[in-house]
Amino acid sequence: MALLDRINLKAKAEQNTGFGTNANSYGGRFVNKNGSANIEKRGMHALHRISWYHTMIEMPRWKFMTIILLFYICINFVFALIYYGLGIEHLDGIALSDNEFEKFGKAYFFSAQTFTTVGYGHISPVGFLTSALSAAEALMGLLSFAIATGLFFGRFSRPTAFLKFSHNAVVAPYGNGTGLMIRLTPYKNTNFSDAEAQMTLGMNVEEDGKVVNRFYALDLELQKISALNLSWTLVHPINEDSPLYNFTKEDYANLHGEILVYVKTFDDMFSNTVAIRTSYTFEEVVYGAKFESMYSRSTDNSKTILHLEKLNDFQHVAL
Repeated sequence: MALLDRINLKAKAEQNTGFGTNANSYGGRFVNKNGSANIEKRGMHALHRISWYHTMIEMPRWKFMTIILLFYICINFVFALIYYGLGIEHLDGIALSDNEFEKFGKAYFFSAQTFTTVGYGHISPVGFLTSALSAAEALMGLLSFAIATGLFFGRFSRPTAFLKFSHNAVVAPYGNGTGLMIRLTPYKNTNFSDAEAQMTLGMNVEEDGKVVNRFYALDLELQKISALNLSWTLVHPINEDSPLYNFTKEDYANLHGEILVYVKTFDDMFSNTVAIRTSYTFEEVVYGAKFESMYSRSTDNSKTILHLEKLNDFQHVAL
């Protein structure tokens, strides 16, 4: 049976996701696992194409701290070179030495004191050029620390959806048939309410001899829940109204398709709505499996234990 004959096109309105219909212009998946669009922008200078603020806010913590540290070291190194070039004798309070490395080291630490506006007081600039350089460095230090403080605040205060998705989607028994299931769970000490989820199927199909992208909304068993405290399994019933109806295990293995997932919820800690997205290619769909329970009762029956390490656990079942 042809693929288009197995997709119920009349039951599902096609969705406009913004990815376009020309499948030949796309490479790989539409959305990365971390929720970002799988797109690389070219054709413009990097200074115009990249927002340094967004880059610094979104980069991993270790990269951010490394850049801050390297900037601090390098800017003081540059000013130390200028102080050294003007002459170490213009820094009053530095004991003269025949060791050039020691002279440069003293100029470097004077630069660090000026840049941070610490000013211990035992070294002071002498002469117009050295004093002007110190004043310029102090101003640059104040501005740099103001920017760094803003970046730190932006990183720590940015509303983030502390939710994790399972690595795989599964096709499991559901009702009298099957269902496509994806699991997610909160993993921080936050309280989520009014959670809402959307699921979209994207596929490359051949129409009139041309491969095109087609996107279809996947109805969910529960699209909204009032509180998200434990795990939430998003279930799309694969019935006669589903574009996945009559799909076999071989279809998931051989066809190019992707399931786009979008979740938004209200975070009490940030007092703001947060959102997260991800996707699952057909290669990441396990046909004939069901998720294992993530939570259990405590030994004294006083609490419910959420086992985060079981987020990706499933067992194979017959369909």
